[in-house]
Amino acid sequence: MTSKFDQNRVSVDALQTLLTEKPDTVVIDLLSPEHFAGRHIPGAENSCVFQVSFLDDLAGFVADKKRPIVVYGSSRRSRDAVVALEKLDRADYQNVSYLDGGLEAWCEAGYELAGEATDRQEDLQTTVVLSDGQYRLDPAASGVEWVGRNPNSRHFGTVDIAAGELFVKESLLSGVIEIDMTTIHNKNLQGDALQPVLESHLRSDDFFFTQLFPKAVLTIKKARRIEPGWLTAINYHVSGELQLRGVAADLAFDATVVRLDDDSLVLEAHFDIDRTKWQVIYGSSRFFEHLGMHKVFDVISLQLRLVASRR
Repeated sequence: MTSKFDQNRVSVDALQTLLTEKPDTVVIDLLSPEHFAGRHIPGAENSCVFQVSFLDDLAGFVADKKRPIVVYGSSRRSRDAVVALEKLDRADYQNVSYLDGGLEAWCEAGYELAGEATDRQEDLQTTVVLSDGQYRLDPAASGVEWVGRNPNSRHFGTVDIAAGELFVKESLLSGVIEIDMTTIHNKNLQGDALQPVLESHLRSDDFFFTQLFPKAVLTIKKARRIEPGWLTAINYHVSGELQLRGVAADLAFDATVVRLDDDSLVLEAHFDIDRTKWQVIYGSSRFFEHLGMHKVFDVISLQLRLVASRR
């Protein structure tokens, strides 16, 4: 999508001249308030383009839509200014320009910055970088969600993670996660008399036989980064083994791994498994004939979330 302001490019030198010749020009920093506090162009106002209140916030600085505005984002690579121009065009602003190259170009030109951390090296927050070390899992913040299906319906719920540790060395990730199969819980039948019936059936020898096998263990043998490692995309491929109902079988899946500001680690993945690989064969037509109403699809969908703090 384009806007009528796309050609209104202003260089860093031209911006300096513009501010002198047209002092009523408003310079708008489009980045987050946290980033703005650290570094920004002197005299700029902050209206974060990522906020749903972007236009309302901007109106607090610019009541007259004919007033000259110059917006700037992070760099030529980042699309923050492009998105802002589109929004301002649709909102009927009349006199909008953008700083070519954004804050990066301003810094490269040697112009002064304002803020609390003008000398600090910036993390662009675009690719994942993990710190080497040992990470202990937070069971309360971690968990497994599941979806099972049959010809007539589907059921979904959760299973608790009991404990676990992850290890990072030179961007490679490994670890062991213990899953408490006795906590398998159904959510879609909440309040229905069938809910405890289903949960009891899932714990029985027809399915996960939790009396004999109360614990499942996911061993991550090696998780390697998928280049270029975008933070919000699938950025790791996980290879390992799942021990379930006394059977160990290989398991591989893709995941998104992120390092948080406190140096903790989050791994999120969603993938399908064929339950029959772990001898969970109830209702499978590959193993039984004349199943009638007792058919259960072989594939289970899992969503895995691991949150771990560095030790």
